[in-house]
Amino acid sequence: MRPFYYVLTLLFLFGTPLIIFAMKYISSAYQARAKAGGDEAYRELAQRAAAAQSETAVSLASMKSELTAIGTRLSAVEQILKAVE
Repeated sequence: MRPFYYVLTLLFLFGTPLIIFAMKYISSAYQARAKAGGDEAYRELAQRAAAAQSETAVSLASMKSELTAIGTRLSAVEQILKAVE
């Protein structure tokens, strides 16, 4: 057997586990990076949802105060109409 083919066979024999290990390592690193990016996206989404919820609460409180004011004015108008009858 020629020395070139012998060395090539040894490289394939010992190189295959190294290649498999490298592929698993790269895959794990890629998955960890993707998970970290996904976690950051969920965190940002939660922050935006919390901000939207607080804005909605403020709007609801404003509408409630306006509705109370309208109810007060309506009762005053009703009293005036009852007094006129």
